[in-house]
Amino acid sequence: MSTRIKICGITRPEDALRAADLGADAIGLIFYERSPRHVGLREAAAIVRALPPFVTTVGLFVDAPAAEVQAVLAEIPLDLLQFHGAESAAYCKSFFRPYIKAIAAAPGVDLLQSAAVHDAARGILIDAYVPGVHGGSGVTADWGLIPRPYPKPIILAGGLHPANVAEAIRAVRPWAVDVSSGVELAKGVKDHDKLSAFVRGVRDADV
Repeated sequence: MSTRIKICGITRPEDALRAADLGADAIGLIFYERSPRHVGLREAAAIVRALPPFVTTVGLFVDAPAAEVQAVLAEIPLDLLQFHGAESAAYCKSFFRPYIKAIAAAPGVDLLQSAAVHDAARGILIDAYVPGVHGGSGVTADWGLIPRPYPKPIILAGGLHPANVAEAIRAVRPWAVDVSSGVELAKGVKDHDKLSAFVRGVRDADV
């Protein structure tokens, strides 16, 4: 199986295009104002317009009011929603869009129960646990906490970078990997050499 690749925290069209050129399957746009990688509607629209076909656009939200999500959807043609807070399954389903749910791999968190609760999710994004931080921390998730087999496609996140992504894939065998800070030059600005090295690492693990 070819591991899918999502590059998250995109803030510039040129970074989105480079990710697509390298073979990324999805790019993530963060609509959470407290994130240093937050994008406004104008910036997000420019990024989406620049993308070629068959690259999935993912909108990331953290405990956002429903009206805020609807306002983004009215302006930006997102393909997939990613909920990164304490959102209920009913809330996530209320937008009638495909979604993935992020769950922090923390001691005491039942990842199997999370998958059961979010039975309508297309996949579960398993991230590192960092109190008060919703993704992009650079901290590596505890892969040993992930039960196998897992009933939903796993999107593995949390501290991935070019030097460890192959090891992560071999250990977990996720459906996809999600990277943000691990391929940055600065917060919200991607390092194109790191992007290239990350994709090579994924492909090496798939062999």
